[in-house]
Amino acid sequence: MTGEVRRMKIRQMLLDAHQPLSGTALAGALHVSRQVIVQDIALMRAEHLPILSTNKGYLLGPDAVRASQPKRVFFVRHMTERVLEEFMTVIDLGGRILDVSVEHELYGSIRADLVIENAQDANDFVARLEGCRDNLLKALTDDCHYHTVTAPSEKLLDLIESELKTRGFLEPENA
Repeated sequence: MTGEVRRMKIRQMLLDAHQPLSGTALAGALHVSRQVIVQDIALMRAEHLPILSTNKGYLLGPDAVRASQPKRVFFVRHMTERVLEEFMTVIDLGGRILDVSVEHELYGSIRADLVIENAQDANDFVARLEGCRDNLLKALTDDCHYHTVTAPSEKLLDLIESELKTRGFLEPENA
């Protein structure tokens, strides 16, 4: 199978998937190494295919409905113990957390896809965090970080912003 055919199959597998697909799973299905999949994903991204890399695997970026949804970036600050509360605040009001980023003095912007869509995603993330020796990105910036959040309407984003502020998560931009 040529690389072009394999990348078309990867694209179709990602389109058909209802959850992230690991590099290992893709490699097994296509009878190639995981490294070949990583290289294929890089080539597909270079062709502007919106493939997200999450800790659960690869998935295509927001579908047409979600792509048209309003997005807002929130500048937040909190202790690690409040991660689940922060996520649930957004999710309970109909939001979806797309990513996390920090502005590092030396390295500039550092960003990672999260794709936290529901309580199960939030709980899974916190469970992985509790079993992990690595630190959250916010550890680099005195607990300050950004989340891109999407929701079906600007009104819901306003409600999410208000609730994050009420719970003490939002940080003034000039902090």
